Amino acid sequence: QPQLVPSGGGLVQPGGSRTLSCAASGFSLDDYGIGWFRQAPGKEREGISCMRGSDGVTYYTDSVKGRFTISRDNDLNTFYLQMNNLKPEDTAVYYCAVGPVRPDVLSRCAVSDYVGEYEYDYWGQGTQVTVSS
Repeated sequence: QPQLVPSGGGLVQPGGSRTLSCAASGFSLDDYGIGWFRQAPGKEREGISCMRGSDGVTYYTDSVKGRFTISRDNDLNTFYLQMNNLKPEDTAVYYCAVGPVRPDVLSRCAVSDYVGEYEYDYWGQGTQVTVSS
């Protein structure tokens, strides 16, 4: 059974850093795209970063560009979101996702000017990140 287990959430002071991890099990992460999403209180879930499985090309939304870094370690079957210079507006529940797994779906990561949910087939439960002093 494919499963994604996120970790690393918590309380961080403004300007601080945090690394989220997402451990995959029940399947191999190799060649699949990865993505990070977040949902702030009272807002819809938004995609913030992705990495294509085929060539490792990455994409970041403007709100996190230059501060967040997506990465993966296929040997550990785990991927990450390194978050630096955190701001109170980064407070949200963060979700990790993998896809596309369906053979008839093409990745739109770094092609579209957003990170869409449609292409992600496996989702982890959210992990809360709170940025506050």
